[in-house]
Amino acid sequence: MSQLPQGWTVATISQITNGGLLSDGDWVESKDQDSNGVIRLIQLADIGDGFFKNKSQRFMNHEKAELLRCTFLKEGDVLIARMPDPLGRASIFPKLDSQSVTVVDVCIARVNDDSILNNRLLKYWINSPEIRQQIQMQATGTTRRRITKKKLSLLELPIPPKQDQKHIADKLDSLLAKVEAAQARLDKIPTILKRFRQSVLAAATSGELTKDWREENDVESAANLLAQFSEERKKLLDAEIADGNRETKRLISKIKKHNPLLPDAGLPAGWVWTSFMSSMVKVVDCHNKTAPYIDTGIPLIRTTDIRNGVISLEGAKYISQETYDYWSRRCPPEPGDIIFTREAPMGEAGIVPEAVQLCMGQRMMLLRPDPRYVSPDYLVFNTLSFDFKERMNGQAIGTGVKHLRVADVEALTYPLPPYEEQLEIVERVTELFEHANTVEKQYNAAKARLDKLTQSILAKAFRGELTKQ
Repeated sequence: MSQLPQGWTVATISQITNGGLLSDGDWVESKDQDSNGVIRLIQLADIGDGFFKNKSQRFMNHEKAELLRCTFLKEGDVLIARMPDPLGRASIFPKLDSQSVTVVDVCIARVNDDSILNNRLLKYWINSPEIRQQIQMQATGTTRRRITKKKLSLLELPIPPKQDQKHIADKLDSLLAKVEAAQARLDKIPTILKRFRQSVLAAATSGELTKDWREENDVESAANLLAQFSEERKKLLDAEIADGNRETKRLISKIKKHNPLLPDAGLPAGWVWTSFMSSMVKVVDCHNKTAPYIDTGIPLIRTTDIRNGVISLEGAKYISQETYDYWSRRCPPEPGDIIFTREAPMGEAGIVPEAVQLCMGQRMMLLRPDPRYVSPDYLVFNTLSFDFKERMNGQAIGTGVKHLRVADVEALTYPLPPYEEQLEIVERVTELFEHANTVEKQYNAAKARLDKLTQSILAKAFRGELTKQ
């Protein structure tokens, strides 16, 4: 511990709580709980980093609490979480309407008027960077790290003179309240950005975003576009069949039988409703088995690698060329193709990047648009929209984890504008999203600064730099 101001001393948490209480919570199993009970069972989830969250709704009856000889909490107790996250966070127990006990992974530190440190400073010191670091060093376990009450009890904390403690605690309350208020304002930004992006997508996929553009441009309708596309696709697929491609023969059979139920919602002039199968060159399912992985090779993406319209290769597994050839035999993914997930999670889509060779994992499908008729970016923006997800959820099956069958994906619908308008929509949405991304980066930077500010203030107090001048 660094040099302390004159008049300050050092004491362990055990010494600080001498005359009060330092105890683990109680071992209360599920069978001991009673949803109709009157004794509240405080959980780890209730312990915030410096504040009490009051989230859980677990109870037990009074008889069981007495039988287990539970320790009843008192207003002002400092509750210390012996498990993450973060490990060692502390908050002060407030006054609640019901009597309460807590679980074994919460340590109860109780001081009284005669204690050498008040409860507010005890909470602040435990949450300070110096003590947080010591707790991390003292913790044990690999998957579920925790610190014992014994090790907590031996942690040394600075003890200011009694007459200074209230001033320091009041100063910390005031400063951190301002930080918390700023944090509360910042915390609204992600929701605002999410709503903004969805409003942009709603305007884009309804035609509202390019209403002014349509008034100034006379272009070929999407209906004519689809008719031309169908002719071009037939020529391409017929040529593949002539080369002996069995998968293409199956695809043509599906196309002939495809009769999607199109929405009856109105669209701007020149727009049409269409489906994936009706507007893609190919709609192909993956090979639904787990591939044998190797350390390096060709990346194989899983459903978790596709989020918010982007394919990430950071978490990709790797397969050999031989495995790739077999797993991708139906249709090797190419740059510009769209990979769409059927399950876990459902409905994520991303475009295969340029100069990237990859293989599809399980529970996903390949959509191959002809970029002369359907913009891949426009299609992905559609999959991100609330209206698309609502239609998709209406076709999903399953009681627990919702998923789509292959035929369900083939029949998914979206509004198709004239080609030139698709490009205009992509340009406008991209520009608006870039503004949102800039704000998001500023938010993340501000949040990081605020998080550091809290720790900086606590560190100053811990070193005695908030005492009266």
